[in-house]
Amino acid sequence: MAERPRILIFDSGMGGLTVARALSQQMPQADLIYAADNAAFPYGAWNESELITRIVMVLGRLIETAKPDVAVIACNTASTIALAELRAAYKLPFVGTVPAIKPAAAQTKTGVIGVLATPGTVSREYTHSLIHTFAFHCKVLLHGAPRLAEMAERKLKGHAVDPDELREEIAPVFRKREGKQTDVVVLGCTHYPLLTEDMNKVVPWSVTWIDPAPAIARRTADVVEETRLNGATDAPPSGTVILTSARGSASETLTAYASMGFPQHVVVDLPV
Repeated sequence: MAERPRILIFDSGMGGLTVARALSQQMPQADLIYAADNAAFPYGAWNESELITRIVMVLGRLIETAKPDVAVIACNTASTIALAELRAAYKLPFVGTVPAIKPAAAQTKTGVIGVLATPGTVSREYTHSLIHTFAFHCKVLLHGAPRLAEMAERKLKGHAVDPDELREEIAPVFRKREGKQTDVVVLGCTHYPLLTEDMNKVVPWSVTWIDPAPAIARRTADVVEETRLNGATDAPPSGTVILTSARGSASETLTAYASMGFPQHVVVDLPV
């Protein structure tokens, strides 16, 4: 029987589950292991140099535990600041996540694009470079939403989304300019697609949401095709979530992971 590729999906919290969902659809034959650095969540509050050190250390432990063939960094913050360091530190193939500004610029009809991201992603030069390279001809409304990721996690744990709070969080990317209005919004954090249905209820007008997960899944499938599988057998089974703190093992959290295809959990204690 052919070996099944083992894919490690990493995020600071639950946002990468949107990527895991896309991967399971793209590669149903793959074994998926999810890892959340919940001990350090949210990453937006961290000093950049300290966070890079943290991410490289955490991925080292996760690679030892999960023995993956490929690692998907399903986190915009981690990808934009630490992907180069991860590739330098480990031989494992890494697939990163970046704001989908290029496809947004290709799809817009009005030339007015919104980018919802974390405050950290908004402030980074990498994001501004993407805009200058691919959306220089567009009006780009870049907004660092401080609470959206936590709202998405609360929703996944079964809590209702406050429509007024959500409307306030996303309002800055809905603007009209010279008779034209935002028609495409980039979801620049993997948490945000969890809120698409809720956002559609509070938007002032309809827009196209750009979810990066399907493109990440396609890229991962290409990388797997080019990768020699290690055939590891002494690793957690597919459907396991690895947490960096036991505080993430509350029943509502584990129920949320189970609902997204990860019914088992392991704690690798990596305190902040």
